Amino acid sequence: MQRYQFPKGFLWGAATASFQVEGAGKEDGKGPSVWDWFCEQPGKIRDGSNGMVACDHYHRLEEDLDLMLQLGLKAYRFSIAWSRIQPEGRGPALQKGLDFYSRLVDGLLKRGIVPNATLNHWDHPLAIEEQGGWRNRDIVPRFEEYAGIMGKALGDRVGIWASHNEPSVISGLGHEGGWHAPGRKDPKQVVNQVVHHLLMAHGASLRALRSTITKKDAQLGIVICPSAVLPAQDDAAHLEAAEKAWRWENDWWVEPMTKGSYPLEVLQAFAKAGEAPDIQPGDMELIKQPLDYLGVNFYFPRFTKPATRREGWEFMPFSDKREPYTGMGWEVYAPALLCELHNFQRRYKLPLYVTENGCSVKEDAVGADGKVHDPRRIDYLQKHLAMCQTAISEGVDLRGYFEWSLMDNFEWAHGYTQRFGLIHVDYQSLKRTPKDSYHWYSEAIKENGFAADLARLVEPSRGDSRHQP
Repeated sequence: MQRYQFPKGFLWGAATASFQVEGAGKEDGKGPSVWDWFCEQPGKIRDGSNGMVACDHYHRLEEDLDLMLQLGLKAYRFSIAWSRIQPEGRGPALQKGLDFYSRLVDGLLKRGIVPNATLNHWDHPLAIEEQGGWRNRDIVPRFEEYAGIMGKALGDRVGIWASHNEPSVISGLGHEGGWHAPGRKDPKQVVNQVVHHLLMAHGASLRALRSTITKKDAQLGIVICPSAVLPAQDDAAHLEAAEKAWRWENDWWVEPMTKGSYPLEVLQAFAKAGEAPDIQPGDMELIKQPLDYLGVNFYFPRFTKPATRREGWEFMPFSDKREPYTGMGWEVYAPALLCELHNFQRRYKLPLYVTENGCSVKEDAVGADGKVHDPRRIDYLQKHLAMCQTAISEGVDLRGYFEWSLMDNFEWAHGYTQRFGLIHVDYQSLKRTPKDSYHWYSEAIKENGFAADLARLVEPSRGDSRHQP
């Protein structure tokens, strides 16, 4: 049995997103979001559901805040529904929308929990989408205006801010693959233009926040979903492929924010194919705003091998040789998180938070004893938190961890068929039932660490050398 003890002040948290938990989809003046529209499109959501009620967090705020208090959270990461603030994506803010988030923030502070607010977790107003959404450069000043409104409303109390959550999912699943809202399959040049506008909006929103917030120790950053790139074999060719994959998948997003430029070889490859974004004077300066941290979401590894295509690499399919897949069909391999954290520290030299990490267990259900037994989730959390603690002991500036998710919720295109929560939600009665993982996590927070026998965690066969890209 080994003890994994975290440093004093480590921020133990959990996370949700507005569209996934709030419900109240048409109340108090809230306008439709692009996800409200997407849910109405036949065949887009696996179970035909939507987010109109979700977990009804909007009406059950005090109950959920008390569950956070009982869990012992030190921080709570939530997102703001832009269409609850500006139904049309522009103009005066709705006071009732501001009031809801103000009650949320005050309720967190009353319970000693740090508020961590994300401006965009994929659900921009439908009116903005009808004007081109992220394909239209005009979304940048609209997003900056919205950020300024929220900075004025909550900037005296919110401790951590993020511009976007996983913008690569918006561009990739929303605009290239069509699996997420707005359900498009755009040409690659348009997808890259979406990337550029997302990055511009990030910079503009941080500029707006810094001009409006008054909390002096507030931290401003972004939450990304990087590819946890590892070489499939420990040889020169696979290492080179992994390095190239990192440049295309991760540096493509982070270097504009940290260096003020896209990776040259990637940009040149896109330009040669006529797929480069239109970059106007001043754009890169806007994107490169000071970052107080980078938020990293991690769920699964991505092993790479050399390929003859222009990128010089390709991802390998998931393997279940080490552990069973999660309910989402994702490979479980915790050492990839350790490698990813080291890569971020070495490459970008910024404080880090693991802003999402969790496991879907579709079988979660309340048993005859009135409890929800989810040993697979506890096992998943132990292994990934062990990697976090190991990273810190090896010099990585990792300051906190946010489990995904506080409660079962609307899982985007999967509807209500996947359960990630520490808290079970009965979607008929909306009753909340803390799972065994909730109680395990609560004890870990209380002790600022945990003991576990994880001898089988790290395998020497693949991916856990320090020869990362």
